[in-house]
Amino acid sequence: MTLQAKLDAFKADFEAGKPPYNVPRSVIETMHKATAELKATGQAELAKKVGGMAPSFCLRDPEGNVVSSEELLQKGPLIISFYRGVWCPYCNMELQALQEALPEFEKLGASLVAISPQTAPNSRKSTRQNNLSFPILSDEKGKVGEAFGLKFKLPDYLVDLYKSLKNDLPTFNDDPDWTLPMPARYVIGQDGTILYSEVNPDYTRRPEPEDMLDALRRAAEVRA
Repeated sequence: MTLQAKLDAFKADFEAGKPPYNVPRSVIETMHKATAELKATGQAELAKKVGGMAPSFCLRDPEGNVVSSEELLQKGPLIISFYRGVWCPYCNMELQALQEALPEFEKLGASLVAISPQTAPNSRKSTRQNNLSFPILSDEKGKVGEAFGLKFKLPDYLVDLYKSLKNDLPTFNDDPDWTLPMPARYVIGQDGTILYSEVNPDYTRRPEPEDMLDALRRAAEVRA
């Protein structure tokens, strides 16, 4: 089953109000409204795209070690997955799919990192819960997500909904602002050029891991 098929199956159950979530229809409608409004802003079209230069970064992994994009790019191309947090089931399914594809990426000389605004303890939970072997990096105050054009502020009515669901993003991210990144996937060439990009304001839609393979193969040919 493809990643998107798994996401669609989960979404169907979630929106049908099935256990364990038992979500009322009003909650689903509010989430749909927020997604539609984010799409309408056109922000996804303004985010970093293929052919542009990727912003460099130095972020910490859950153990406090600094991970530098420039150092990773010295080894080969870099795959970056921006995700919302371990509280998001769609993000967790994506991370699991990337983990399954990791040997294929490494065969092509690529490194993989995932970036979220969540705190280190929550990143450790991401790693543990999803059995990940690639770095989960904490993007403090969403600065790297912002540099890529992905960071957005949640509308007040969505903040109210999250509060009612006990989804306390300011505590979760150690950031008083209610912001998140749009989910995004990038392949960065060794010269910093973006070779692949997929940004979607609809957090229930994610590209397949294999969608990046052509870009990674091209990068491998350049290295050869």
